[in-house]
Amino acid sequence: MIDWDFMLHVVILLACAAAIYLSCEWFVNAVEWLGLRLKIGQLAVGTVLAAFGTALPESVVTFVAVVLGSGPEQKDIGVGAAMGGPLALATAAYGVTGLMLLTRRRKVPAGAPASDGRDDVGDTRKLARDQKWFLVIFVVKVALGLVTFAYKPWLGLLFFAAYGVYFWRELRADGSSDEEVEVEPLRLQPHRETPATWAVMTQVVVTLAIIFVASQLFVHQLEAVGPMLGLPAAVTALLLAPIATELPEIMNAIIWVRQGKTHLALANISGAMMIQATVPSGLGIMFTRWRFDGPLLLSGIVTIIAMIFLLLALTSGRFSGKTLTWAAAFYGLFAVCLIPILA
Repeated sequence: MIDWDFMLHVVILLACAAAIYLSCEWFVNAVEWLGLRLKIGQLAVGTVLAAFGTALPESVVTFVAVVLGSGPEQKDIGVGAAMGGPLALATAAYGVTGLMLLTRRRKVPAGAPASDGRDDVGDTRKLARDQKWFLVIFVVKVALGLVTFAYKPWLGLLFFAAYGVYFWRELRADGSSDEEVEVEPLRLQPHRETPATWAVMTQVVVTLAIIFVASQLFVHQLEAVGPMLGLPAAVTALLLAPIATELPEIMNAIIWVRQGKTHLALANISGAMMIQATVPSGLGIMFTRWRFDGPLLLSGIVTIIAMIFLLLALTSGRFSGKTLTWAAAFYGLFAVCLIPILA
């Protein structure tokens, strides 16, 4: 017998995923034009503008949970989001990017030289520098989850300051704003060579609103489908929900790699990771106990291992699409290790 309630949730899930993807296509189109309007470098478009936009929804969710939440369960949700987001980005998001790079390689015309995607990622020195900074901040925030002392909440301000410094450096960094950058016509004004500023801002705001609503609806549908599939609520919260909340970054990566702008895809992920490592964490440290149980500590350890793997690839010159696909395996490692902890 067909479970129509289950089918309805699945249909809504698919509809939300489609809405997020289509909205992300319009969003990345608008945010590239916004970068040209603000005269900032191409990488800053990914690390600051796109990352801020896609990370804003989950940051708002964390803020509501830890600042306005009335009970410990709500605050725990915020802490879980602050830890689950970086894990999903460091593993699944990079893994999908690598898979897209390999897919593009297979579509190379006959006679073209073979590639493992290494040539598509561009200059990785800045990415390595950003990820080292992320790793240091992330290790500190995990360490703070293991101890308790009176003035720990005040340290949350240091995380906001860290992102402020990163934000300022990204905007001031030498970018490619003076180079010829190919940007598709604005979707809202497809026949204008240079779109109006109001059209660019409208497309950014509207697409972000759709991404936010669709992402939250996607998470709620997962929470409903999980028990129907026999999955414990903790598994849904720790394994599936982080992927759902980071879906916009993953969709952006797919779109930009497909357009041949891998540097923007990688910049978007690394920029979102910096936001996730600082802003939600700062809120959690200031407004909760910020003490980790087994699953939260495990998520932190796996994230650190994944980042060390990524940095080794970057510094050894082995950073490529094939290498990036292995990042997704660390999310599988987290899932395998999580089962005995929850049991």
